[in-house]
Amino acid sequence: QADEQRRLAEEQQRIAEEERRRAEEEKARADEDARRAREEREQAQREKEESDRKAAEAAAAREEAEENLRKGIRPIVIPTPEEYAETKRRLQYKEGLFHFAVAGVSGSGKSSLINALRGLRNKDRSAAPTGVTETTSVITRYPDPDPANPFVWYDVPGAGTLKIPDWIYFNAQGLYIFDCIIVLFDNRFTESDVAILRNCERFNITAYIVRSKSNQHIRNILADMGYESDEEDRTLKRTLIREAREKYVTETRASVARNLEEAGLPQQRVYIVAKDTMAKIVREEPAKDFLDELELLRDLLTEARARRSKQSGARRVP
Repeated sequence: QADEQRRLAEEQQRIAEEERRRAEEEKARADEDARRAREEREQAQREKEESDRKAAEAAAAREEAEENLRKGIRPIVIPTPEEYAETKRRLQYKEGLFHFAVAGVSGSGKSSLINALRGLRNKDRSAAPTGVTETTSVITRYPDPDPANPFVWYDVPGAGTLKIPDWIYFNAQGLYIFDCIIVLFDNRFTESDVAILRNCERFNITAYIVRSKSNQHIRNILADMGYESDEEDRTLKRTLIREAREKYVTETRASVARNLEEAGLPQQRVYIVAKDTMAKIVREEPAKDFLDELELLRDLLTEARARRSKQSGARRVP
């Protein structure tokens, strides 16, 4: 009897131990399942937060891009080192020389200004070809004829003559390699001119705004004022010419200032020039009726010397 009771007690104890063990295992599994579920919920929450953050950033970036497009601000595309090297090779960029680009819409007088800055007349043999319409669809390179001037001048086709948007034009033409860019305009400042100036600012390239064909514009103003070339009153003639020049200069500076302000670009000087006067100055011939030709030439040469000094200094640094 006692043995049977002991056996039953042991069996009951064994069963109880087994049930306790199973209960502990089930609890452990439940705890593990709960832990995994909690981790999955936390992971899902983190993924949701990350997804929401990226979606918010994408929406903000999209809104910013749309706003920039409405304002005329285009995406900034930085050329790769390989693109820099290839563009320099294509445009025959040579270290030790100073590379000027003259850019502007078709008919703004780029070739004539390049000829004048090189001391050439349009009819000279080595002059850049000129015409009423754009004479080139690719950038054309013109070394300075004076061996004392380590300059190269480039005639850049106008953005309006190419089948590319003005904001792509700067990179597509490789303007980012130049040491200095002259933005030339004739009648009015265009969106293409603004795009070039904006990219010059981004690429830290010195830019000069120049208005060309000034003598022609002054003659047009004189005609509107009733000026007659055969006017015998010399005092009246001089007065009318002076007033026409002042009117032209004042209106040009005000127009450029207004365009720069509307484009959100910093104010800078506009140089008002006539090609014939510029050519005479470069050739060291007597000239009169100066506008801004001397100042433009001086500032271009000062910029070239400053850049060359920096380059020479950089080469001397070990």
